[in-house]
Amino acid sequence: MEVCSSKLQNLDITSDVPRKMHDDTKEETDPDAIFERDYLEDDYEELEPEVTLGVLRKPKEPGHLHSLLPQHFPSKAGGAPAWLDPVNLPSGKSSCCDFCSDPLRFVLQLYAPDGWKDTTYHRTFFVFMCPSMSCLQLDQREQVKDRAANPRRSVKVFRCQLPRINAFYTAEEPKGCMGSQCSAYHARLCDWCGTWKGEILCSHCSEASYCSSKHQELHWNASHKNDCSQIPGCRERLFELPVEGKAFPGHAWPEYVVDQEPESSCPTCYVKDNSELMVVEGEVEPDAMMQLFMDQFEDDEDNTRWASFIDRLSRQPQVLRYCAKEDSEPLWAVSTGSLTFDDIPLCIYCNGQLRYEFQLMAQLLHYFRVENERDPVDWATIVVYTCRESCDESVSYKEEFVRVQFSPPTRRTCRSIP
Repeated sequence: MEVCSSKLQNLDITSDVPRKMHDDTKEETDPDAIFERDYLEDDYEELEPEVTLGVLRKPKEPGHLHSLLPQHFPSKAGGAPAWLDPVNLPSGKSSCCDFCSDPLRFVLQLYAPDGWKDTTYHRTFFVFMCPSMSCLQLDQREQVKDRAANPRRSVKVFRCQLPRINAFYTAEEPKGCMGSQCSAYHARLCDWCGTWKGEILCSHCSEASYCSSKHQELHWNASHKNDCSQIPGCRERLFELPVEGKAFPGHAWPEYVVDQEPESSCPTCYVKDNSELMVVEGEVEPDAMMQLFMDQFEDDEDNTRWASFIDRLSRQPQVLRYCAKEDSEPLWAVSTGSLTFDDIPLCIYCNGQLRYEFQLMAQLLHYFRVENERDPVDWATIVVYTCRESCDESVSYKEEFVRVQFSPPTRRTCRSIP
């Protein structure tokens, strides 16, 4: 398969912030005009790396569902993961919430090949989380601990990578194929969630398999109690073919394709907030605007950052932000808990440096309809830091570093923004 890396390459972009036009005399003599010009020129010179946005599309045609199978290296949200390494999956405590011990639920996977070395020809990130808000609140306390202390987490991200020539896929991605024309083996998966290895067999039929006793019980009460008695004997099923469009209504969030599009430039991208732009452009007197600003935010840094965060998200639909350029920074929702370069921990596998690479946005929860759940999760953004070297050490699925931010207590979530 010929990887199209242009989708994930980053170019410097320049802001076209409009400036108020002044006559030549005022530009030369008016101190306010000179200040305004210098202020905007400074912001104009600040360059940001290009960001690729992830937007969701509901798969409708059979071909869309087929393209979400592992052999087509998809980026997708909800449903069941299309594991890159289909055999050596995370297992044990890695697949469970560290607080309630329930299996984690699949959130999203991002295909982000990195052509700078052979072993990252295929490279995919997999995001999982516990669907319980109670566990996520506990996660907030644990995430600030030293990573070397092995803090408990309810949100986990795994990186998997393969060379072009590997044991699971052909060197060229199959084109125009459907069904059995394009097959890839997969480890035996849980019949309830379709996500984790099914290592527990039904004691009655030895046919159904589960990742946990909880999922076995849920499946038994939902349907398997009736189905089990109708299964004639036991079949050996060490490996199975992934089933396109298979639904797991008891455990999975709705399934979507993740499409990519560049973030458009905006005249106010390099101004700290709209109030500053209004002052500079002369729409509001500085003293009046400052008073308005102070009244609205009460000089609160988190609320100021939150307003900027919401403004950025409202310009384009986005459930994901990706930036491959090293030393880029995430779009923080609030100042509290945001990380500086010195705060970023080291890779737990190679002891090398981590870098920010992508983040999930709360609009994803709007598509998942989490408000209908018993203890719905709610967050502002999930920021993911990955190994700069994309190290190959140790296990096939390597856990990366995650930082979760909530909205300020006095502000509503941004998940309702369509």
